[in-house]
Amino acid sequence: MKVIGADVVVTSPTRNFVTLKLTTDEGLTGLGDATLNGRELAAAAYLREHVAPLLVGRDPGRIEDTWQYLYRGAYWRRGPVTMAAIAAVDMALWDIKGKAAGMPVYQLLGGASRDGLLAYGHASGMSFESLDESIHMHLERGYRAIRVQSAIPGVRAVYGVAAQAQATGERYDYEPAGRGAAPVEEDWDTAAYLRHIPKVFEHVRQQFGAELPLLHDGHHRLRPIEAAKLGRSLEPYDLFWLEDCTPAESQQALRLVRRHTVTPLAIGEVFNAVWDFQQLISEQLIDYVRAAATHFGGITPLRKLMDYAAQYQIRSGFHGPTDVSPVGLAAQLHVGLAIHNFGIQEYMPHSDLTDEVFRQSMRFAGGYLHPGETPGLGVELDEQLAARLPYKPAYLPVSRLHDGTMHDW
Repeated sequence: MKVIGADVVVTSPTRNFVTLKLTTDEGLTGLGDATLNGRELAAAAYLREHVAPLLVGRDPGRIEDTWQYLYRGAYWRRGPVTMAAIAAVDMALWDIKGKAAGMPVYQLLGGASRDGLLAYGHASGMSFESLDESIHMHLERGYRAIRVQSAIPGVRAVYGVAAQAQATGERYDYEPAGRGAAPVEEDWDTAAYLRHIPKVFEHVRQQFGAELPLLHDGHHRLRPIEAAKLGRSLEPYDLFWLEDCTPAESQQALRLVRRHTVTPLAIGEVFNAVWDFQQLISEQLIDYVRAAATHFGGITPLRKLMDYAAQYQIRSGFHGPTDVSPVGLAAQLHVGLAIHNFGIQEYMPHSDLTDEVFRQSMRFAGGYLHPGETPGLGVELDEQLAARLPYKPAYLPVSRLHDGTMHDW
């Protein structure tokens, strides 16, 4: 069997997605996700101009060899654009292999290690009252774990709060990448945040009890000592995890945080290679791996990363926002179902229109996700509908302190 076609589809059903479709001489097709939020066309061009021509004529069954060929052969390794492109190829090849075998991909990874994947939803509010309503709504939808984000007094717009202008759709298809020619500028006040967030979790625990798993995302906003302070202040509320408490490019910074708090830490959604995790895992500076198959090179390296993490009793917490397409989410579900050290899966339902473009076998019931039993990844692309939904420029926001200094978004 040979690859005879490699097509890149860019479509925008409420947000932009980049999809690779591989076709073989036996009529099998495979899909891969290369979406890079706010830089989608860079990934699409990398695929079209530099990767797709190399795939035609290759044996789609040689997944490991193709991955190494694209990673090592380019000389300029790593980086989000390169790794998103490689991820799309890797997913598409696994999709083809599953279809050729007549099995869902998780069966090719060793079979299921569990019946379903515990998922967490995103609750948020501009006030305690609206936050409570959001949590109740997610519990009614079946979620058994909740990420809690809140507006901050004195700060106009905060990442992760759905009631703000960035939110679109009744299903909370949170779209921080605003349409337009330039990014939206938001403001930030670390001191106000550190004062307010412990009060939020005190309130939520009082309202919803001690058993509900609660998560929170700091979104890289804090310096290490500030992150340590937040982690310690949240200890009485027994978080499932504190996510991205500080920018983790400096892995040594997590030593300081770890020294001062026992709040579990999750990091890694912006990482794109095992080297970004090496010290964090080997020194047990984190508890959950937040990598996304779409930005980490696909299924092949994600499975290897989790085998490495298992040696240190570190679990998965794969990134699952709506800027990972249904193809990328499916890839992660297959990995999560197969590995032993699964922890939890982020799950934000896509818009209805996105679900029409990407038809899925994935199911969510009783708080658990499952990729389904369809051979391959379990996602098919409606190319005619996708073609009617062209790319629209969109950028993630930027953030400034009150004095105008650029800050981490």
